[in-house]
Amino acid sequence: MDQFDVLIIGSGLAGQSAALRLARKLRVALVSKRHLEDSASGWAQGGIAAVLDNQDSIDAHIRDTQVAGVWLNDARATRFVVENGRRAIEWLIAQGVPFTKDESGYHLTREGGHSARRVIHVADATGSAVQETLTRKVRANPNITILEDHIAIDLITGSKLGLRDNRCFGAYVLNSRDGNVHTLPARNTLIATGGAGKVYLYTTNPDTSTGDGIAMAWRAGCRVANMEFIQFHPTCLYHPQAKSFLISEAVRGEGGLLKLPDGTRFMPEHDERVELAPRDVVARAIDFEMKKRGLDCVFLDISHKGESFVRSHFPNIHARCLELGIDIARDPIPVVPAAHYTCGGIVTDRRGRSDVDGLYVAGEASCTGLHGANRLASNSLLECLVFAEAASDDILAQEATALPRLPDWDESRVTDADEEVVISHNWDELRRFMWDYVGIVRTTKRLKRARHRIRLLMREIDEFYANFRVSHDLIELRNLVVTADLIVRCALLRKESRGLHFSRDFPDTLPQARNTVLRGVRRRR
Repeated sequence: MDQFDVLIIGSGLAGQSAALRLARKLRVALVSKRHLEDSASGWAQGGIAAVLDNQDSIDAHIRDTQVAGVWLNDARATRFVVENGRRAIEWLIAQGVPFTKDESGYHLTREGGHSARRVIHVADATGSAVQETLTRKVRANPNITILEDHIAIDLITGSKLGLRDNRCFGAYVLNSRDGNVHTLPARNTLIATGGAGKVYLYTTNPDTSTGDGIAMAWRAGCRVANMEFIQFHPTCLYHPQAKSFLISEAVRGEGGLLKLPDGTRFMPEHDERVELAPRDVVARAIDFEMKKRGLDCVFLDISHKGESFVRSHFPNIHARCLELGIDIARDPIPVVPAAHYTCGGIVTDRRGRSDVDGLYVAGEASCTGLHGANRLASNSLLECLVFAEAASDDILAQEATALPRLPDWDESRVTDADEEVVISHNWDELRRFMWDYVGIVRTTKRLKRARHRIRLLMREIDEFYANFRVSHDLIELRNLVVTADLIVRCALLRKESRGLHFSRDFPDTLPQARNTVLRGVRRRR
């Protein structure tokens, strides 16, 4: 394959916005596991948080972010993101994103944990609208080479080549259509692969969210931090025919009430902010009520707002639920918590740089310090935009470097897999015990059980990887088990309950907030 100035792995909002910024001057390769439109960014319903109203303030947004993050947030990173919020939104508007308007300008909604209306949106399908807008521009840009149905196997670094310099020189990438592995040399590489929700049995994430970037960076020697903080969205639709369908935070923000099957509200018993409490509080409250009463789900009721309000504010949610026989303008919505967002990830600075030279990270795969112990609603797309711009600016400021000759992928010692059932069985086992042992409420005993099972799986998967040709499913499984290991290791190190990590053995929050940082070990293969 040709050499590129920048290799971007991942085609969500972080990847596509960076590609458009970089392609003004550089040749970019954009790798997408499926189609450009298939990403967690495209599934985002609520919107993007930014200070856009005169009644709001930068300090208020920062304070809300820190309260939600239980003061584990990096203060400088948080201010950096919030202060750049308006410019990020203006850039999207300039790209043509059709944000919803009202009589005063752009309509702003309020979500859990926010003290003001600051979430700009496109009805209840913001991510999809943003993704469609940027995808059209990406496909039309001649400086962007699009590689759909390709999955990155591993980064190519100096240490893997036997060099003193551990710089990243690109990646090996599998073409899922024909099974061929390509070497993609690049002077700079940006990981924008998203999170790892598929490590859990129940998730609001798309099937592509398998922790690929986090696992690859870990194997390349990068630090990974705060992986114990997995956000469980409180309100995923509970229906046998609905897979991973999210009921937006904005439903509660616009007056939706959480109720038991008999119609009784329960959030007043758990938090004074009731339905507008941060996600970790609401998710634990729902989990508590379900386990206490033996319920399969609870209910989110917005019907009291009237049909015209519901249809105008939540047209997509209304239509999807109606397909399943639920008229949310008249009936409550059955909901359960589900794994939603990975708040930890690859440690980066405010320019998106990782520990490995030439390797940048933006979006959910990163740990910038913005989210702390719990992400504030609608800060995720904002982080994608701000750090994609920061990383792009840093890459554009770099002088061009020469690339060494990169070896082809070596398949001389492997054969075709004899039993693919091993992969599907291990995938299912991993997701089930992670849900049972490393879920919303944790204990040290459960975490140690998960660690033991992970170690057994890792040995089995590593042996399979060493002896058989790589496949799309094998690559994802290998990355998922690494990500699961990082989550459990971080959780065992945290001897307190803070934000999204709640331990029955350590129920108190320590006076000083500290990050959980794991240091990567460089691996040759």
